[in-house]
Amino acid sequence: MPQKSVGVAVEEHALFNSLVGEGTSFKGDVTVNGIFRIDGDFVGSIKTKGKVFIGRTGRAECTIQASSIVIGGIVSGNIVSTEKVVILSSAVVMGQIQAPRLIAEEGVLLQGELHITGAGRETSQFPSKRNGSIFQRWIRGREEPVQTTSIQGTTL
Repeated sequence: MPQKSVGVAVEEHALFNSLVGEGTSFKGDVTVNGIFRIDGDFVGSIKTKGKVFIGRTGRAECTIQASSIVIGGIVSGNIVSTEKVVILSSAVVMGQIQAPRLIAEEGVLLQGELHITGAGRETSQFPSKRNGSIFQRWIRGREEPVQTTSIQGTTL
């Protein structure tokens, strides 16, 4: 029997929408307003004007369209961000990333194609001192960009 695609919409007032918890698997298409977190297994697509967070135990084979995306787990697919993509040291990413900014911690495994367009604003040559972890600054919307250019087929 053919499988049907599942669509999920979440109300705008929700701050954090943890739809796929650890030990859970979900297959389908998700449209979310707010923050969407994956700590389990996800196959499908995610579309949001908000943020997507894939935790260390998260595994996703999908297309992601979001303002900001933080990856700590395993992702295979196309990623499109209108603001930035943050790749934590525990992450494995295979696929295409398109974003104005990319922030990658040391130890990331990345295979695919990057299209980093730049933030369109001036940045100093030396980053200023920051308070809090990358995730905490990202939630507050205060993470500063790391300027990069287009890199293709790179493993970091």
